[in-house]
Amino acid sequence: MWAVIGLGNPGRRYAKTRHNVGFSFIKSLARRWGVKLKKRKFAAKIAGIKKDEENLVLVQPQTYMNQSGLAVIEILRGYKITPENMVVVYDDLDIPLGQIRVRKEGRAGTHKGMRSIIQEIGTQSFPRIRVGIGPVAAREEATRFVLSPFTKEESPILEKSLAKTQEALEMILAGRIDKAMNEFNQKEKGPGGQEEIKA
Repeated sequence: MWAVIGLGNPGRRYAKTRHNVGFSFIKSLARRWGVKLKKRKFAAKIAGIKKDEENLVLVQPQTYMNQSGLAVIEILRGYKITPENMVVVYDDLDIPLGQIRVRKEGRAGTHKGMRSIIQEIGTQSFPRIRVGIGPVAAREEATRFVLSPFTKEESPILEKSLAKTQEALEMILAGRIDKAMNEFNQKEKGPGGQEEIKA
């Protein structure tokens, strides 16, 4: 069994903000897969589904971002899921909007939701997909930026990014995380034709 966990803050105030990209992805995925996130269990909104003979639970923690780990540890214990079978989807300021990164493990960086998860479950070894929401405009405060909504111009780019995220997720669920990393973490040409590594 797998848990697919999108991070965000509950409530209408935060619904369409950049920091809620994880929530947006889970909502989009549930809609595409024909399930509803309505059952409240283990401090989260969840939806169960069987896809390609694999049991999945889609999760939106309802504990607020900086306490995401409290819901995640309940989900893992309640469904008897190991961290290796958990995929966390969350926003990343250091990645440009429209791009994603896939990792098997790693530190939380400055993301408070990931810090909480790692602290509660006691390991950094679990797959994650970082969805780009950057860059922050010059002189703009990061906190204000992540809690602001996407613009009309950005919304189509976000939709393409969420489609990439679903593609990467399906590779991970099929045991092909290395392929997902190769595809979505590749080098890109930056300004002036110089190669830039996707972090």
